[in-house]
Amino acid sequence: MTSNISLEELSLCGSPYKIYQDKSKFCFGIDAVLLADYAKGIHGKKICDLCTGNGIIPILLAGIIKAQEIHGIELQKDIADLAKESVTLNNLNDRIKIFEGNLKDATSILEKNTYDAVTVNPPYMKNDSTVKENPISIARQEIHCTLEDVLKSSADLLKSNGKFFMIHRPNRLGEIFILLEKYNLGARRIRLVQPKKNKKPTMVLLEAEKCLHPELIVEPALTVYKDSGIYTEEINEIYRRNKKKVSLDKEATEKVSKMSLSG
Repeated sequence: MTSNISLEELSLCGSPYKIYQDKSKFCFGIDAVLLADYAKGIHGKKICDLCTGNGIIPILLAGIIKAQEIHGIELQKDIADLAKESVTLNNLNDRIKIFEGNLKDATSILEKNTYDAVTVNPPYMKNDSTVKENPISIARQEIHCTLEDVLKSSADLLKSNGKFFMIHRPNRLGEIFILLEKYNLGARRIRLVQPKKNKKPTMVLLEAEKCLHPELIVEPALTVYKDSGIYTEEINEIYRRNKKKVSLDKEATEKVSKMSLSG
């Protein structure tokens, strides 16, 4: 492993596990932690995470829910490979499998209409042709997949009554609701996320259900920071969830040691 690779403890992110991150690529943030927590009520055995990146959502979910099959799809090979390393590190190969590919081809990679839930933290911004393509811009902008691609592939993977969880930007909500309707996904609940009380929301959490159109629940906004700049009690509660220890196998421990020496 190169000196750009770091090993992150996830105990403060509500998970008992660890994860490799490449500091030269797009690293996970609070949005991934919030999405995993929002999806913590998932019931079912088979989950798929699209735009999985370094595997943060599958690994966080593995510490929260009981699902025995958690699949992740990642477009960029080196990032997908890093996710696989993290899965092995945490002895989760029996529960998590990472697949390299474009989510637009999800049903060519995975079985259609078989997933109990799909999660996704997709690129938030529409493609800007003036921005050079690189690992970070691919994660942030709709260069290789659009919002519609995300919704279509999610609907294709889900079984009837399967749950869909996504975090996105509030300014895309109009488009999101149109696409949910188009692909027969009924919005069940949404929650806006604001940096501080009375500040403009910067993220939105959403849950929908395939083939059902329930009454939409608009939950109270989630505030990230107090006026003093420290996390609110609710954010602290999310970050403290499931702080239990797991043991790493001998091979994984040796990998950690080698990585530390290479840095």
